[in-house]
Amino acid sequence: MVPGSGLGRTWGRPTVSDLDIDAQLVERCLQGDEGAWEDLVKAHTRRVYAICYRFTGKDSEAQDLTQDVFLRVFKSVKSFRAGEGSFAVWLTRLTRNLLIDHYRRTKMERATDSIEEQLPMLEEKTALESRTDAILAGREASEALQSALAKLSPELRETVILRDLQELEYREVAVILGVPEGTVKSRLNRGRAELARILRRQKVFV
Repeated sequence: MVPGSGLGRTWGRPTVSDLDIDAQLVERCLQGDEGAWEDLVKAHTRRVYAICYRFTGKDSEAQDLTQDVFLRVFKSVKSFRAGEGSFAVWLTRLTRNLLIDHYRRTKMERATDSIEEQLPMLEEKTALESRTDAILAGREASEALQSALAKLSPELRETVILRDLQELEYREVAVILGVPEGTVKSRLNRGRAELARILRRQKVFV
């Protein structure tokens, strides 16, 4: 069981009140308030676990990585600057960096060539107009989505996860991935189209 999964905080993009709460919690953490640290971990555990699980597809591995993320947060939270963006974006970028390190350590398959070399250019209008998580529902469909995501290259997979499943804004995804917004949109279009083809092959939808 992942701690904090039952919290009432919004799953997707944080609200203005969430941002204020996060800033206050970080400030209290820096002042040595242990209770604030526990609250910060509880508030964001579900989001971090979801990202780790979507990347790895394994519960135990995702839980271990989630703990690693918060250990890294504990060590580096003093580098967070509230005036430079939301804590959620800072945390997601830190999570992504740890996942990259994880891929390298475990020698998991990663894209070594550019996306343009791996995939043909796709039509701008794709069959996947709606967000994938709105189309799919239920345990079986969720497993199908996880299986389909695993077949995407890391670059496309992380873009779809951050934009469609975590519901971050294009500019936030661009900050996390360190690429221009145009690149985010291009990868998202390709990722959605690739997911649509995979899911059709799996007969999840037509």
